[in-house]
Amino acid sequence: MNILPVSALPVLLLSLSALAQEPQPGPFPGGPPVQAERKLLAQFDQNADERLDKAERAAAREFLKANPAPQRGGPRGPGPGGPRGGGPGGFGSREEETPVSPGKHISPGEVPASHSSDLYTQDSIRTLFLDFENQDWEAELEAFHGTDVEIPATLTADGKSYSGVGVHFRGMSSYMMVSAGRKRSLNLALDFTDPKQRINGYKTLNLLNSHGDGSFLSAVLYSHIARKHIPAPKVNLVRVVINGENWGVYVNQQQFNKDFLQENYRTSKGARWKVRGSPNGRGGLEYAGEDLAEYKQRYEMKSGDDEDWKSLVKLCKTLSETPADQLEAALKPLLDIERTLWFLALDCALINGDGYWVRASDYSLYRDREGKFHLIPGDMNEAFRPAGGGPPGFGGGRRGGRDQAPRDDTAQQAPREGQPPQQGNRKNGEGLKLDPLTGLDDAGKPLRSKLLAVPSLRSRYLAKVRTIAQEDLDWSKLGPVVEHYRKRAADEINADTRTLSRNGEFEKLTADQPAAEEGDTGRGHGAMPLRSFAEQRRAYLLSVTE
Repeated sequence: MNILPVSALPVLLLSLSALAQEPQPGPFPGGPPVQAERKLLAQFDQNADERLDKAERAAAREFLKANPAPQRGGPRGPGPGGPRGGGPGGFGSREEETPVSPGKHISPGEVPASHSSDLYTQDSIRTLFLDFENQDWEAELEAFHGTDVEIPATLTADGKSYSGVGVHFRGMSSYMMVSAGRKRSLNLALDFTDPKQRINGYKTLNLLNSHGDGSFLSAVLYSHIARKHIPAPKVNLVRVVINGENWGVYVNQQQFNKDFLQENYRTSKGARWKVRGSPNGRGGLEYAGEDLAEYKQRYEMKSGDDEDWKSLVKLCKTLSETPADQLEAALKPLLDIERTLWFLALDCALINGDGYWVRASDYSLYRDREGKFHLIPGDMNEAFRPAGGGPPGFGGGRRGGRDQAPRDDTAQQAPREGQPPQQGNRKNGEGLKLDPLTGLDDAGKPLRSKLLAVPSLRSRYLAKVRTIAQEDLDWSKLGPVVEHYRKRAADEINADTRTLSRNGEFEKLTADQPAAEEGDTGRGHGAMPLRSFAEQRRAYLLSVTE
């Protein structure tokens, strides 16, 4: 019998830990495996203070070099100045847009303090200073991406400093498709070392890199419109300076946490879930039997217990199995039906490319103290652009089934009753003809296929779609909001040396009088100014909701 020497135990334990953190088969058939968060904190926290100091992080980085996580989606991309889009574990390189160079040096003393105590004020672009103790902070954040390790930094805003803030890179495609040296999204935990530390009342900041959105305003405008009708995260723009260097404008989106609940529901109690993003999402609240494990693969609980899980199963079963003529009464004690109809109307009317209507993911769930479920918008940065090139349901028609193969986006789609056939082609404005009744036969999205099969609920939903078109997409109302940000952000965005956008893209997409050709092609935000989207989408929705 061979006895393992005691000196070999640490190596064995680390090796077993690495094996345990291999990607697990994903819950979404045909989708990528889920990369489990690597648990490093307990292994390297020698002084047991629940965080890693500089020396402990150095040891953890050496371990990661020897035991790298399996890469997702493609080879590592080049560093600063190389082709864009090949970040660590990324999906390969993309065309270079603008060269990377260091930003201007800015010190806190050069920036006047904001006159607002509102972290999400629309009146100014606040500057947030982050200072890391390591000069290779970007490589360190990259090394610990996907782990439970936070990198400490000092945050300074409006002349006040907040020490011991935990920072990590966040995001999936918005991280993996962006190479080192370019702007990647950040999550800041104000309470990392001090549980009571807050900035203007908030303990978590999400600073998003506006990946794929050269207007920088998709999430800002989605939030602006959504918050008129339902609780939704606040969003504005901020400037970020890291170790003295200007890293440009970021989208500042409110975290869905207890602070959000208190602000919108006057309580921090209740259960919360995040519905993970996936191109083949199964987070649409379809019934999957009584086994809680099935739901725990699809929904990530942030707070709650097994009773909340059982209530989620009951909601799914009620949605999927109750006859249409009994559904509204059965759902009344379980679901905020009216706000759910608003959620669905916003999702489709504003063509959220990360939305429930197409991916059945990228949103949040809240079960309040009375047992009712609420749906909260999550990713909002892929709205305000033509649909197309995706699964059925893009570009009109009623089908949006997750189990069907994506069709050619120039193929003719099935028309809605009483309407002429529509095309799925994104060119010439056809990508804006996404039918508000798309997906009515998709059992994987029962909030659409079951709720909207009830005539009275469908009528109320279409009335909400029409309200959004009539009032919220009216350029005489939306245009001034865009112009407000255009005036405040243009100089900063143009000065951004680490941007993910093309030169001049912000001006083209936010122009009050966009060039004709910019609204006629169909390459998403790269060729659809906000005014063109608002006016064309509004006209279409008004024509089909009469």
